[in-house]
Amino acid sequence: MSSSVSPVEKALLRGKWPGRIQDVSAPVADLAQAVVEGRFRDALTSPNSRELFHIQSGNFNSPFDQTFDLTPSSSAGPVETELLRLTLAVACLHAFVQLNWTGPDLDVQPLDVISVESAEVTEESVNKKAISELARGGEPAYHLTKVAAFLRLAQILLALPYDHCQSASWWRLRVAFIHQQVLDEPVAQPSVLLAALEPLKANLSAEPDLAGRLILEAGLLEHQLSQDRSAADLFVQAAKTTALEYELTGALGKRTKFQQFDLSQLVLLAESHLPDDDTTNLSKSMSIEEKDGGNLQEKQPNLPEDIALNDDTLLEQTEFTSSNPSATGSRLKHIDPSSQPPLHPVDQCILLAMCLNVKNTSPSHGLTNEQMSPYISRVISHPRNWSVHTMALLLRSRLESSRTRTVERSTLQLQALIDQMPTADSTLQERLIYFYSIPLPSKWELERELALRFLSLGVVRSALEIFERLEMWEEVVKCWVTLERPEKGISIVRDLLEGRKAEAEEIVLRGKITSAGRREIHDNAREAKLWCILGDLEPDKAVEHYERAWKISKGSSARAMRALGGYYFARAKFNEAITCLKRAVAINPLISRSWFILGCAAMRVEDWEEAKNAFARCVAIDEDDAESWNNLASMYLRIGTTSGKKVPDEADGTDEKSAEESSQSIPFSNKLLAFRALKQGLKFSYDNWRMWSNYMVVAMDVGELAESCRALGRVVEETSDKMGADSVDIDVLERLVAAVTRAPTNSEDEGAEGGEVVHNPNEGRGLLGSVSRLFERILLPRISSPRVFRAYARLLTWEGRWEEAVKTYLDSYRSGVAGAMQKGETDVERWREAVREVEEIVDVLRNFGPRVKGSKWQLQGRSIVRTFIGRTRDFEDEPEWARLIQIQEELSQKEEDE
Repeated sequence: MSSSVSPVEKALLRGKWPGRIQDVSAPVADLAQAVVEGRFRDALTSPNSRELFHIQSGNFNSPFDQTFDLTPSSSAGPVETELLRLTLAVACLHAFVQLNWTGPDLDVQPLDVISVESAEVTEESVNKKAISELARGGEPAYHLTKVAAFLRLAQILLALPYDHCQSASWWRLRVAFIHQQVLDEPVAQPSVLLAALEPLKANLSAEPDLAGRLILEAGLLEHQLSQDRSAADLFVQAAKTTALEYELTGALGKRTKFQQFDLSQLVLLAESHLPDDDTTNLSKSMSIEEKDGGNLQEKQPNLPEDIALNDDTLLEQTEFTSSNPSATGSRLKHIDPSSQPPLHPVDQCILLAMCLNVKNTSPSHGLTNEQMSPYISRVISHPRNWSVHTMALLLRSRLESSRTRTVERSTLQLQALIDQMPTADSTLQERLIYFYSIPLPSKWELERELALRFLSLGVVRSALEIFERLEMWEEVVKCWVTLERPEKGISIVRDLLEGRKAEAEEIVLRGKITSAGRREIHDNAREAKLWCILGDLEPDKAVEHYERAWKISKGSSARAMRALGGYYFARAKFNEAITCLKRAVAINPLISRSWFILGCAAMRVEDWEEAKNAFARCVAIDEDDAESWNNLASMYLRIGTTSGKKVPDEADGTDEKSAEESSQSIPFSNKLLAFRALKQGLKFSYDNWRMWSNYMVVAMDVGELAESCRALGRVVEETSDKMGADSVDIDVLERLVAAVTRAPTNSEDEGAEGGEVVHNPNEGRGLLGSVSRLFERILLPRISSPRVFRAYARLLTWEGRWEEAVKTYLDSYRSGVAGAMQKGETDVERWREAVREVEEIVDVLRNFGPRVKGSKWQLQGRSIVRTFIGRTRDFEDEPEWARLIQIQEELSQKEEDE
């Protein structure tokens, strides 16, 4: 393969034509220039294109990849042949994107490119065939996709070997990125797709704009496949490649019209270092704030419409009153937050991608929105490109959809973005130049998002109209269920399956009805989907419908097996569920819910290894799935055990103490893996006390006592209001205290040789701080339990804090049985237990009282005994009574002697 990227390839990647390019034949150069400038009809109807898309033997019934003779022309060399194929593949992909994503309308159709001498072949039949071939992993392609043949042709051309055009691997990435968005659910991509980009990254290292875009687009594909950690790493790497400097910090400013005092506001400071260019038609130096009245659209008509907020309280945007960030030592302290320099469009794309990743790797709460807003505001403040600005406005619309004061603007903005697509307010070249560097949704996805927005606002009828126009029947059915008319949804699906209701009315009008009146379903994958929807609506016949969907799809419908597996699982038919779910994940392994139910079913039949593998796949797909992390930990504790005793398991409600019962039979390596899994899961489920309880036990078993201490505190914080003293695992607490007190005392440490002592954080003085904070900040303010007091008193005794230890022992006595004993008590056993407590507290006073300066411990002990005797005279005939009298006399004698 050639070790360099040719100028024509770079022009296609950048979307800009640099001028005259040497060492390339005029026909190929002219063709590439036409593609870069958006003249796809000229490129796709050229003689070179017609020669390439020549149909073999005039037969169009074969699959697309067997229809065309793609052998090179005898007059062209291998380099020019590959460039020609690559250029036409790019033209096909751009044409597909133009009609389904960016607009405006396309002036070329597939049959203008493919010459077919048959009246039976129409644009509709070609599109139907392409959509059918675009199905992958059991997931159908959206059936109203337009000019799908262009995407299929781009796939076929890029699947050919390229020995001289190194950028072909990048275009394969872009085709895969677009293809994923056409499918119902994302499907796994071959690992070679990203691996093939490595040589190209090395060759583009001297051109940071291209190298940064390549890394960014690889991250966007990972983001699309829910690989958020990989995506985050790639986004940061892209920023480093383009030398983008950014910092999330604070600066004084105002957010409301009536705010009198400046408060610190979150702001993203960012500065580009890429060389600027003259490709954009928008202003490079003037920000929105600097334009008169903020009416940018009047001066720059080729911008997407930015809907004003017009709120009576909130400002249109944060007004920063400080010219410097609040943080000291900021790398970008020279930037004024209210007047930041414009960013290069590539850097704007990177910031928007990072904003997406904040959403994916953070909990769903207000803080996440607050973190994302500065990224979006930084991009919106300096519009540089039509597509990038559209994406920024869309992200702002999504953020504002959950706030009462901004939900109206959010909905209007989304509608405005949809309305702008078919217009010609900007050039096609500008719309496409950065399109692959942002996750801009397709036209139908934008409209679906608007319908879902209506649905969230309770405007069900408007949402229903959009879904019906888009022929998204699953959402249509959900709308009817919301309107409490599920029978209407069932009727619609049955009419579609039986041909009484037509999709795409224009196809029906052009004679696509069979003689029996039954309309032909576009492809097996879509018909199988309809049967699955019907199965969801008719539980009594669900098995029949799902099995029929599986049969119609010829064993390729992952959804049919997912649904059938879930049906069996809900009815405790776990072996049948496992069989179905294994088929589903074999077809499409990216649906984490399928892996989760498979893992739960395997747990029910005690196939621990299968369950472990399933939950491991869950967390690989969705890292913040705390429940899967917890169940994975449970499986590690079960694998390798020799007893049948149970271990902590949130899924089936097993008592967490059972882990300790079977701890002798669990390999230590498995315990350590379980500890790590629970630690990871708790990052995403911080308030789940059951997980903390499991973590506490496992941490104790692996010797991580500091973590066990922290977990015990979290359990008490979450459950003490409802469970009281029962929220404390006394056994764990006493083991923590024992781990501290069995270590040498402070005086013994000072006698050791070698200077400063390094303490182990899981024992002795290293653990003392954690255990002390546990008592002082969490347990004692919430819990009044004799055993908790005694445990704390032992800790104080070890520290030599005698006065506090005696006081805590007395607190233990008062909260125990003896302290609560009242006159009229008749339970002898309870009285005897109280007598033992009296003896214990007297022994404590005898041992520790003399160590407390100024303590009158004899008087205190005699008072305790006298009070107890006075309350329990009904038990004078019991043998222990004499012992109480003896203790009282001994204390009186001791007091007289002193």
